Amino acid sequence: MATGSDHGLQRIVWKKLKETIVADCRKSEVWKILILDSFTTKLLSSCCKMSDLLAEKITIVEDLFKTREPVQEMKAIYFMSPTTKCVDAFIADFKTKPKYKSAYVYFTDYCPDDLFNNMKLYCAKYIRVCKEINMAFMPQEAQVFTCDNPGAFRSIYSPKSQDKKKTLETIADQLVTLCATLDEYPGVRYKKDSNMENAKTLAELVDTKLASHYEMDDSSKKKGKTQAQLLIVERGFDPVSPILHELTYQAMAYDLIDIQDNIYKYKGKDGSEKQALLNEEDMLWVELRHKHIADVSGEIPKMVKEISASKKQPDGKITISNLAQMMKKMPSFRKQLTEKTIHLQLAEDCMKHYSNNVEKLCKAEQDLAVGADVEGVKVRDPMRTLLPVLLHPYNTHDKIRAVLLYIFSLSGTTDENLSKLIQHVKIEDEQEFILNWKELGVPIITSPSFFSRKPTRRDRSHEEKYNLSRWTPVIKDVMEDAVENKLDTREWPHQSECPAAWNGSGAVSARQKHKGSAQDDRRTGSRLIIFILGGMCYSEMRCAYEVTQAVKSCEVIIGSTHILTPTSLLEDIKALSKGPMETFTIEERSTA
Repeated sequence: MATGSDHGLQRIVWKKLKETIVADCRKSEVWKILILDSFTTKLLSSCCKMSDLLAEKITIVEDLFKTREPVQEMKAIYFMSPTTKCVDAFIADFKTKPKYKSAYVYFTDYCPDDLFNNMKLYCAKYIRVCKEINMAFMPQEAQVFTCDNPGAFRSIYSPKSQDKKKTLETIADQLVTLCATLDEYPGVRYKKDSNMENAKTLAELVDTKLASHYEMDDSSKKKGKTQAQLLIVERGFDPVSPILHELTYQAMAYDLIDIQDNIYKYKGKDGSEKQALLNEEDMLWVELRHKHIADVSGEIPKMVKEISASKKQPDGKITISNLAQMMKKMPSFRKQLTEKTIHLQLAEDCMKHYSNNVEKLCKAEQDLAVGADVEGVKVRDPMRTLLPVLLHPYNTHDKIRAVLLYIFSLSGTTDENLSKLIQHVKIEDEQEFILNWKELGVPIITSPSFFSRKPTRRDRSHEEKYNLSRWTPVIKDVMEDAVENKLDTREWPHQSECPAAWNGSGAVSARQKHKGSAQDDRRTGSRLIIFILGGMCYSEMRCAYEVTQAVKSCEVIIGSTHILTPTSLLEDIKALSKGPMETFTIEERSTA
């Protein structure tokens, strides 16, 4: 499967936007204004550039909630979420004195009747088009999406939450719009958990909403299930992966360096402040992001040398002034060199952190996570692995991460032991960093009679290339088992099944009647959609690409409420004991 800006979710989203919004507007020759809310602004900027919009005769892009000058000779396209706030802002544009000649209205999702009737009441004569285009998710990368809703974590897991049901409903709606955009009607399964019901509840909601979506679909014929599976799991099913120090490039950069909104800020050689956007327009980023930092650090300088060598002056000398001359003459060369320089800088930043303290931490973390040392010898006394970390002057967050890995390795510890650990790390006033994991169904305190059955993991010893990267996220086992049709139905009950259980080779499950055409019916490339409730980490995102690459006949798409880093997860866990958030954030529908 190819990655990059030409393929994947962003491309599918932009194509659909062109087929709906843009196609409707093309019918008239007039230049238009596009008005967006905060979610649709993010959505559009994830999949197109201003030049793409200009090519479609959209000259101005405005914010729905900002004061705007009226332009009565122009038509306005409104692309917005179906919330009271958005609809009220729309009505205000036309109710007393119309700001625009007419309005083309597109909702990301189903618009409730009361809001729709309100619009009709005040603005009917100005509305030329009103459509719901089923696109309430955020395409982050070629195979990664989110609901763009970090607040969902607290709504779902805080014992004081007042809007859990509403949040799960909204997420289910968003997942239905993902399936509709991909033109999939998947079989739905969830990870069964004796402590937690959220995955089951969400699976039921999604299944019901999918059924009614495909009942009412515009195409007037009822759509049957497609060869796709949607698996729903909760964050607590693998607490280890989002806490470990990861040494692949993307995961490491987002963990150790303060990258906000995918913008990496750094200082140029002249000391000036510079910034770079890490996204799929940067093909070098796409090529390097899942590689181990050791490989990345070796590759970039080599690339810089190669470019310079290929553009050498006839006399064979290469000097800074020569390079400067060439950069002026060849813009593409300048772009290539700039890209390489950004990654040279970012990889150096990562390595600086690594050699300062991450390297030492990684050995202990890997031993605790895997339960064995580099030689494969079982860790009999995890406390002996943890102690050196506690005695070293690491920062508090790093120590908390190590303590958590120790507790996870034992499936919980005693009250007495936990008190000692909390004192040692000096977080007596911030015990929630550790205790609140219980809200995710992760055992922190065990009673002597408690016995937990650890899931058996795939043997990956033959894949290990680096001693400090021996852990594989649990989700990768799940993806591979799902593709090979090996998921245990007791652990992964079917909310609804696909027509024929498939695996990477196109084989059909023996439990189902084998039709001669089953393999021919399978499209080239089934889809496996994984949804993690409560945040996914970068190493889990990487697994979707690795499994797709290995299997070829199945594309794995991974999504979550939001993307998390170890720091943001710990802060979210700590905040679970706080009271409910002010109600206005709910109305904002930071959902989508």
